[in-house]
Amino acid sequence: MTDTAATALDTVQGFTIASRHARGRVARLGPALNAILAAHAYPPVLARVLAEALVLGALFGATLKHAEGQLTLQAQTEGGAIDLLVVDYRGGEMRGYLRHDAERLAEAPVEPSLFGLFGKGYLAITFDQAVSGERYQGIVPLEGGSLAEAAEHYFAQSEQIPSLVRVSVGEDRAGRMVAGGLLVQHLPEGEEGRERLHTRLDHPEWRHVLALASTISPAELTDATLPADELLWRLFHEEEEVRLLAPTHLARGCRCSPDHVRDVLSRFPESERAAMAEADGTIRVDCEFCARSFPVTVE
Repeated sequence: MTDTAATALDTVQGFTIASRHARGRVARLGPALNAILAAHAYPPVLARVLAEALVLGALFGATLKHAEGQLTLQAQTEGGAIDLLVVDYRGGEMRGYLRHDAERLAEAPVEPSLFGLFGKGYLAITFDQAVSGERYQGIVPLEGGSLAEAAEHYFAQSEQIPSLVRVSVGEDRAGRMVAGGLLVQHLPEGEEGRERLHTRLDHPEWRHVLALASTISPAELTDATLPADELLWRLFHEEEEVRLLAPTHLARGCRCSPDHVRDVLSRFPESERAAMAEADGTIRVDCEFCARSFPVTVE
């Protein structure tokens, strides 16, 4: 992999198009994605689904105003091969896992639909604003052909913000997984000093931005040799200005550790800790995200 390719991965590039009252994010995941997937021996079809969800987590999490904020994306389902999917984002650090039924997955077609994988379920997206302490959660049915389409429904229904979401998963020349995504939104308010702008799906400004952004191809999203700024130039070079924001660097970041586990367990009453402990007094705590077990003795 070239240096240029390396710098194009594991980043989120934010941008705004002030003249169109639009903003967006381009996300690319490579080494961080593969580090997360390496903790579990997921079948390829499930690895791709989790990769899509991690890209969505990066796109949405990067919109948080403060690095201490947290974004959680969760799919809870019934009747599908996947019964739980969770992605966590905080300050550029990401983690994620999914739980599945091997028998149901074996019965699914080679390229299962979203419903075939999840059955009946919902997508919940939670924004925790660390500085203000505010929490906002939106829940929408898992509908459409992909998680990206379900996410578009979330913004349309819960946020009432016209949005385009595109996600693609592929491989680099070495056979390592690469995933990329694009989020573009029409803002409900104009730039500072302008009148409030009421967003509508048929607003001419949004129709224009949507038409340009929709030309992006899956190959462009996963091209590790194509920097985000060049990709944005391809899409929006006709605009008078596209402002690039400071990029956010992404990394695998599970917050589990013996000290963290010990701190959590210490909050339980002594009687409950005693019930959790094994004969030798050790409490074993498993982390689903990183697939590690932590044996802890709590006084």
